[in-house]
Amino acid sequence: MKIQIYILIGVVVLTLISVGIMTNQDQNTHENKIRVAYFPNISHAIPIVGIEKGFFSNHIGSDIDIQPILFDSGPQVIESIFAGSVDIAYVGPGPAINAFLKSEQHDVKILSGAASGGVSFIVHPKSEIKSVADFAGKRIAAPQIGNTQDISLRTYLSDNGLKPAEKGGSVIILNTGNSDIYILFAKGDIDGAWVPEPTATILVQQLGGTRLFNENELWPENKFATVVLIAKEEYVNSHPEIIQKWLEAHQQTADWINSNKEETKTIFFDFMKNEMGKSLPVELIDESLSNLEITSDPIVSSIDTIAKRADSLGYLGRHGYNLDGLFFDKNSNSQSQEVLVNNDQT
Repeated sequence: MKIQIYILIGVVVLTLISVGIMTNQDQNTHENKIRVAYFPNISHAIPIVGIEKGFFSNHIGSDIDIQPILFDSGPQVIESIFAGSVDIAYVGPGPAINAFLKSEQHDVKILSGAASGGVSFIVHPKSEIKSVADFAGKRIAAPQIGNTQDISLRTYLSDNGLKPAEKGGSVIILNTGNSDIYILFAKGDIDGAWVPEPTATILVQQLGGTRLFNENELWPENKFATVVLIAKEEYVNSHPEIIQKWLEAHQQTADWINSNKEETKTIFFDFMKNEMGKSLPVELIDESLSNLEITSDPIVSSIDTIAKRADSLGYLGRHGYNLDGLFFDKNSNSQSQEVLVNNDQT
Protein backbone atom coordinates (compact mmCIF):
# COMPACT_ATOMS: atom_id res chain seq x y z
CA MET A 1 0.00 0.00 0.00
CA LYS A 2 1.48 3.32 -1.06
CA ILE A 3 0.95 6.75 0.46
CA GLN A 4 -0.12 7.95 -2.98
CA ILE A 5 -3.14 5.61 -2.90
CA TYR A 6 -4.48 7.25 0.25
CA ILE A 7 -3.90 10.70 -1.26
CA LEU A 8 -5.78 9.61 -4.38
CA ILE A 9 -8.64 8.30 -2.24
CA GLY A 10 -8.86 11.66 -0.46
CA VAL A 11 -8.92 13.62 -3.72
CA VAL A 12 -11.58 11.37 -5.27
CA VAL A 13 -13.78 11.49 -2.16
CA LEU A 14 -13.53 15.27 -1.82
CA THR A 15 -14.36 15.69 -5.50
CA LEU A 16 -17.44 13.47 -5.17
CA ILE A 17 -18.54 15.35 -2.07
CA SER A 18 -18.25 18.71 -3.83
CA VAL A 19 -20.13 17.51 -6.89
CA GLY A 20 -22.89 15.99 -4.76
CA ILE A 21 -23.40 19.11 -2.67
CA MET A 22 -23.29 21.57 -5.56
CA THR A 23 -25.65 19.49 -7.67
CA ASN A 24 -28.27 18.74 -5.03
CA GLN A 25 -28.25 21.32 -2.25
CA ASP A 26 -31.27 23.25 -3.55
CA GLN A 27 -33.51 20.24 -4.10
CA ASN A 28 -35.85 19.07 -1.36
CA THR A 29 -37.86 16.29 -2.99
CA HIS A 30 -36.50 13.44 -5.09
CA GLU A 31 -39.30 11.26 -6.32
CA ASN A 32 -37.19 9.38 -8.85
CA LYS A 33 -33.86 9.00 -7.08
CA ILE A 34 -32.23 8.21 -3.78
CA ARG A 35 -28.81 9.65 -2.90
CA VAL A 36 -26.93 7.37 -0.54
CA ALA A 37 -23.72 8.27 1.31
CA TYR A 38 -21.15 5.75 2.50
CA PHE A 39 -17.40 5.28 2.88
CA PRO A 40 -14.98 3.27 0.70
CA ASN A 41 -14.32 1.05 3.75
CA ILE A 42 -14.87 -2.66 4.29
CA SER A 43 -17.07 -1.82 7.31
CA HIS A 44 -19.46 -0.25 4.79
CA ALA A 45 -19.77 -3.57 2.98
CA ILE A 46 -23.60 -3.49 2.97
CA PRO A 47 -23.99 -0.44 0.68
CA ILE A 48 -20.95 -1.42 -1.39
CA VAL A 49 -22.00 -5.04 -1.96
CA GLY A 50 -25.73 -4.29 -2.09
CA ILE A 51 -25.28 -1.72 -4.83
CA GLU A 52 -22.66 -3.69 -6.77
CA LYS A 53 -24.75 -6.88 -6.65
CA GLY A 54 -27.95 -5.06 -7.55
CA PHE A 55 -29.85 -6.02 -4.40
CA PHE A 56 -31.00 -2.44 -3.79
CA SER A 57 -31.94 -1.72 -7.40
CA ASN A 58 -33.85 -5.02 -7.63
CA HIS A 59 -35.95 -4.13 -4.58
CA ILE A 60 -36.50 -0.47 -5.37
CA GLY A 61 -37.12 -0.90 -9.09
CA SER A 62 -35.80 0.66 -12.25
CA ASP A 63 -37.89 3.82 -11.80
CA ILE A 64 -35.69 4.94 -8.88
CA ASP A 65 -32.13 5.97 -9.66
CA ILE A 66 -29.64 5.07 -6.90
CA GLN A 67 -26.93 7.74 -6.68
CA PRO A 68 -23.94 6.71 -4.49
CA ILE A 69 -21.84 9.48 -2.93
CA LEU A 70 -18.55 8.55 -1.25
CA PHE A 71 -17.28 10.27 1.90
CA ASP A 72 -14.41 9.72 4.31
CA SER A 73 -15.77 11.21 7.54
CA GLY A 74 -19.03 11.19 9.47
CA PRO A 75 -19.19 14.95 10.10
CA GLN A 76 -19.02 15.58 6.33
CA VAL A 77 -21.94 13.21 5.82
CA ILE A 78 -24.04 14.96 8.46
CA GLU A 79 -23.36 18.35 6.89
CA SER A 80 -24.56 16.99 3.56
CA ILE A 81 -27.73 15.54 5.09
CA PHE A 82 -28.53 18.92 6.67
CA ALA A 83 -27.75 20.63 3.35
CA GLY A 84 -30.24 18.37 1.60
CA SER A 85 -27.64 16.82 -0.72
CA VAL A 86 -27.90 13.31 0.77
CA ASP A 87 -31.07 11.30 1.45
CA ILE A 88 -29.80 8.31 3.45
CA ALA A 89 -26.36 7.59 4.83
CA TYR A 90 -24.14 5.00 6.46
CA VAL A 91 -22.15 6.57 9.32
CA GLY A 92 -20.74 5.84 12.75
CA PRO A 93 -22.94 6.09 15.88
CA GLY A 94 -21.10 9.19 17.13
CA PRO A 95 -22.03 11.40 14.17
CA ALA A 96 -25.51 9.85 14.07
CA ILE A 97 -26.15 10.82 17.70
CA ASN A 98 -24.84 14.35 17.13
CA ALA A 99 -27.01 14.72 14.04
CA PHE A 100 -30.10 13.65 15.96
CA LEU A 101 -29.48 16.09 18.80
CA LYS A 102 -28.55 19.02 16.55
CA SER A 103 -31.29 18.56 13.98
CA GLU A 104 -34.49 20.56 14.13
CA GLN A 105 -37.09 18.61 16.15
CA HIS A 106 -34.63 15.69 16.39
CA ASP A 107 -35.62 14.47 12.95
CA VAL A 108 -32.56 12.34 12.08
CA LYS A 109 -33.37 8.65 12.59
CA ILE A 110 -31.31 5.48 12.82
CA LEU A 111 -33.00 3.05 10.45
CA SER A 112 -30.78 0.01 10.98
CA GLY A 113 -27.40 -1.25 12.03
CA ALA A 114 -24.77 -2.10 9.39
CA ALA A 115 -21.61 -3.28 11.16
CA SER A 116 -20.23 -4.19 14.58
CA GLY A 117 -16.60 -4.06 15.67
CA GLY A 118 -13.79 -3.63 13.18
CA VAL A 119 -11.80 -1.11 15.25
CA SER A 120 -8.33 -1.65 16.75
CA PHE A 121 -5.53 0.15 18.54
CA ILE A 122 -2.37 -0.19 16.44
CA VAL A 123 1.10 0.49 17.86
CA HIS A 124 3.97 1.82 15.74
CA PRO A 125 6.87 -0.69 15.42
CA LYS A 126 9.30 1.77 17.02
CA SER A 127 7.00 2.74 19.88
CA GLU A 128 7.48 1.47 23.43
CA ILE A 129 3.75 1.01 24.04
CA LYS A 130 3.11 -2.45 25.49
CA SER A 131 0.00 -1.62 27.52
CA VAL A 132 -2.10 1.36 28.58
CA ALA A 133 0.49 2.06 31.27
CA ASP A 134 2.80 3.23 28.47
CA PHE A 135 0.37 5.74 26.94
CA ALA A 136 1.62 8.70 29.00
CA GLY A 137 3.64 11.12 26.90
CA LYS A 138 2.79 9.37 23.64
CA ARG A 139 1.30 10.74 20.41
CA ILE A 140 -1.87 8.87 19.45
CA ALA A 141 -4.05 9.47 16.41
CA ALA A 142 -7.78 8.99 15.91
CA PRO A 143 -10.23 10.23 13.27
CA GLN A 144 -12.10 13.52 13.59
CA ILE A 145 -13.22 14.91 16.95
CA GLY A 146 -16.64 13.48 17.80
CA ASN A 147 -16.00 10.48 15.58
CA THR A 148 -16.87 7.14 17.21
CA GLN A 149 -13.21 6.11 17.47
CA ASP A 150 -12.27 9.46 18.99
CA ILE A 151 -14.95 8.96 21.65
CA SER A 152 -13.65 5.46 22.42
CA LEU A 153 -10.02 6.58 22.68
CA ARG A 154 -10.75 9.48 25.01
CA THR A 155 -12.99 7.29 27.18
CA TYR A 156 -10.29 4.62 27.37
CA LEU A 157 -7.77 7.21 28.55
CA SER A 158 -10.17 8.52 31.19
CA ASP A 159 -10.99 5.01 32.41
CA ASN A 160 -7.28 4.43 32.93
CA GLY A 161 -6.54 7.67 34.76
CA LEU A 162 -5.06 9.51 31.77
CA LYS A 163 -5.90 12.84 30.14
CA PRO A 164 -5.22 14.33 26.72
CA ALA A 165 -2.72 17.17 26.61
CA GLU A 166 -5.38 19.81 25.95
CA LYS A 167 -7.04 18.80 29.24
CA GLY A 168 -3.83 19.05 31.24
CA GLY A 169 -2.66 15.49 30.67
CA SER A 170 0.33 14.03 28.88
CA VAL A 171 -1.26 12.08 26.01
CA ILE A 172 -1.17 14.00 22.73
CA ILE A 173 -4.21 13.17 20.61
CA LEU A 174 -4.05 13.99 16.91
CA ASN A 175 -7.47 14.06 15.26
CA THR A 176 -7.25 13.67 11.50
CA GLY A 177 -8.54 11.60 8.61
CA ASN A 178 -7.55 7.97 8.09
CA SER A 179 -5.43 8.82 5.05
CA ASP A 180 -3.45 11.36 7.11
CA ILE A 181 -3.12 8.85 9.96
CA TYR A 182 -1.52 6.46 7.48
CA ILE A 183 1.01 9.12 6.48
CA LEU A 184 1.80 10.05 10.10
CA PHE A 185 2.27 6.36 10.96
CA ALA A 186 4.51 5.78 7.93
CA LYS A 187 6.71 8.75 8.91
CA GLY A 188 6.92 7.64 12.55
CA ASP A 189 5.26 10.82 13.77
CA ILE A 190 2.79 8.96 16.01
CA ASP A 191 3.13 6.12 18.53
CA GLY A 192 -0.22 4.55 17.86
CA ALA A 193 -3.63 4.93 16.26
CA TRP A 194 -7.21 4.04 17.23
CA VAL A 195 -8.68 3.31 13.81
CA PRO A 196 -11.34 1.31 11.91
CA GLU A 197 -10.86 -1.25 9.19
CA PRO A 198 -9.26 -1.43 6.73
CA THR A 199 -6.91 1.28 8.05
CA ALA A 200 -6.08 -0.81 11.13
CA THR A 201 -4.96 -3.80 9.06
CA ILE A 202 -3.14 -1.55 6.57
CA LEU A 203 -1.02 -0.21 9.44
CA VAL A 204 -0.28 -3.80 10.51
CA GLN A 205 0.36 -5.48 7.18
CA GLN A 206 1.93 -2.60 5.25
CA LEU A 207 3.72 -0.60 7.95
CA GLY A 208 4.67 -3.23 10.54
CA GLY A 209 2.30 -2.06 13.25
CA THR A 210 1.17 -4.25 16.14
CA ARG A 211 -2.51 -4.73 16.94
CA LEU A 212 -2.42 -4.15 20.71
CA PHE A 213 -6.13 -4.98 21.01
CA ASN A 214 -9.43 -5.03 19.14
CA GLU A 215 -11.90 -2.56 20.61
CA ASN A 216 -14.60 -5.23 20.74
CA GLU A 217 -12.61 -6.81 23.59
CA LEU A 218 -13.70 -3.82 25.67
CA TRP A 219 -17.43 -4.32 25.05
CA PRO A 220 -20.06 -6.69 26.49
CA GLU A 221 -20.33 -9.82 24.33
CA ASN A 222 -17.64 -8.28 22.08
CA LYS A 223 -20.29 -6.30 20.19
CA PHE A 224 -20.71 -2.60 19.54
CA ALA A 225 -22.17 -0.62 16.67
CA THR A 226 -19.64 0.93 14.31
CA VAL A 227 -21.82 1.69 11.28
CA VAL A 228 -25.53 2.55 11.20
CA LEU A 229 -27.98 3.62 8.49
CA ILE A 230 -29.61 7.01 9.02
CA ALA A 231 -32.02 9.38 7.26
CA LYS A 232 -33.96 12.54 8.00
CA GLU A 233 -37.51 11.89 9.16
CA GLU A 234 -38.88 14.13 6.42
CA TYR A 235 -37.43 11.84 3.75
CA VAL A 236 -38.59 8.71 5.55
CA ASN A 237 -42.15 10.00 5.87
CA SER A 238 -42.23 11.27 2.28
CA HIS A 239 -40.87 8.05 0.80
CA PRO A 240 -42.07 5.19 3.04
CA GLU A 241 -42.15 2.64 0.23
CA ILE A 242 -38.59 3.40 -0.85
CA ILE A 243 -37.37 3.19 2.74
CA GLN A 244 -39.15 -0.11 3.33
CA LYS A 245 -37.70 -1.61 0.16
CA TRP A 246 -34.25 -0.27 0.99
CA LEU A 247 -34.37 -1.87 4.43
CA GLU A 248 -35.44 -5.18 2.89
CA ALA A 249 -32.51 -5.06 0.48
CA HIS A 250 -30.24 -3.96 3.34
CA GLN A 251 -31.16 -7.09 5.31
CA GLN A 252 -30.82 -9.31 2.24
CA THR A 253 -27.34 -7.90 1.61
CA ALA A 254 -26.23 -8.47 5.21
CA ASP A 255 -27.42 -12.08 5.04
CA TRP A 256 -25.74 -12.61 1.67
CA ILE A 257 -22.41 -11.19 2.87
CA ASN A 258 -22.36 -13.47 5.89
CA SER A 259 -22.98 -16.48 3.64
CA ASN A 260 -20.60 -15.43 0.86
CA LYS A 261 -17.43 -14.05 2.44
CA GLU A 262 -15.15 -15.01 -0.46
CA GLU A 263 -17.28 -13.30 -3.09
CA THR A 264 -17.67 -10.31 -0.78
CA LYS A 265 -13.88 -9.89 -0.77
CA THR A 266 -13.82 -10.01 -4.56
CA ILE A 267 -16.60 -7.41 -4.84
CA PHE A 268 -14.81 -5.07 -2.45
CA PHE A 269 -11.51 -5.59 -4.30
CA ASP A 270 -13.15 -4.67 -7.62
CA PHE A 271 -15.03 -1.75 -6.06
CA MET A 272 -11.81 -0.20 -4.76
CA LYS A 273 -10.07 -0.73 -8.08
CA ASN A 274 -12.91 0.85 -10.04
CA GLU A 275 -13.50 3.79 -7.69
CA MET A 276 -9.94 4.54 -6.56
CA GLY A 277 -7.86 3.30 -9.47
CA LYS A 278 -6.10 0.67 -7.37
CA SER A 279 -7.36 -1.83 -4.82
CA LEU A 280 -6.07 -3.26 -1.58
CA PRO A 281 -4.26 -6.63 -1.46
CA VAL A 282 -6.63 -9.57 -1.12
CA GLU A 283 -4.98 -10.76 2.10
CA LEU A 284 -5.51 -7.30 3.62
CA ILE A 285 -9.20 -7.32 2.70
CA ASP A 286 -9.48 -10.83 4.14
CA GLU A 287 -8.05 -9.86 7.54
CA SER A 288 -10.04 -6.62 7.66
CA LEU A 289 -13.33 -8.41 7.03
CA SER A 290 -12.52 -11.04 9.67
CA ASN A 291 -12.19 -8.31 12.30
CA LEU A 292 -15.77 -7.04 11.99
CA GLU A 293 -19.32 -8.34 11.91
CA ILE A 294 -21.77 -7.33 9.22
CA THR A 295 -25.17 -7.05 10.91
CA SER A 296 -28.42 -5.11 10.65
CA ASP A 297 -28.65 -5.06 14.46
CA PRO A 298 -27.95 -1.48 15.64
CA ILE A 299 -26.93 -2.87 19.06
CA VAL A 300 -28.97 -0.27 20.89
CA SER A 301 -27.21 -0.73 24.24
CA SER A 302 -23.85 0.18 22.68
CA ILE A 303 -25.28 3.34 21.13
CA ASP A 304 -26.65 4.30 24.54
CA THR A 305 -23.14 3.79 25.95
CA ILE A 306 -21.54 5.83 23.16
CA ALA A 307 -23.97 8.66 23.89
CA LYS A 308 -23.13 8.62 27.59
CA ARG A 309 -19.43 8.69 26.77
CA ALA A 310 -19.84 11.54 24.29
CA ASP A 311 -21.81 13.47 26.91
CA SER A 312 -19.11 12.95 29.53
CA LEU A 313 -16.58 14.34 27.05
CA GLY A 314 -18.69 17.47 26.58
CA TYR A 315 -19.64 16.62 23.00
CA LEU A 316 -23.41 16.74 23.55
CA GLY A 317 -23.83 20.16 25.14
CA ARG A 318 -24.19 21.38 28.69
CA HIS A 319 -27.76 20.46 29.52
CA GLY A 320 -27.86 16.70 29.23
CA TYR A 321 -29.35 14.83 26.33
CA ASN A 322 -32.38 12.79 25.41
CA LEU A 323 -32.33 10.18 22.66
CA ASP A 324 -36.04 9.36 22.72
CA GLY A 325 -37.07 8.93 19.09
CA LEU A 326 -33.60 8.23 17.71
CA PHE A 327 -34.61 4.84 16.32
CA PHE A 328 -37.06 4.46 13.46
CA ASP A 329 -39.64 1.72 13.97
CA LYS A 330 -39.58 -0.05 10.60
CA ASN A 331 -42.33 -2.48 11.63
CA SER A 332 -45.03 0.10 12.22
CA ASN A 333 -43.48 2.78 9.98
CA SER A 334 -44.12 5.18 12.83
CA GLN A 335 -41.74 7.82 13.99
CA SER A 336 -39.46 5.97 16.36
CA GLN A 337 -38.78 3.63 19.19
CA GLU A 338 -38.42 5.58 22.41
CA VAL A 339 -35.74 3.39 23.88
CA LEU A 340 -32.94 5.66 25.00
CA VAL A 341 -33.14 8.18 27.79
CA ASN A 342 -30.53 10.61 29.04
CA ASN A 343 -28.76 10.24 32.34
CA ASP A 344 -29.54 13.70 33.71
CA GLN A 345 -31.50 16.58 32.26
CA THR A 346 -30.87 19.47 34.50
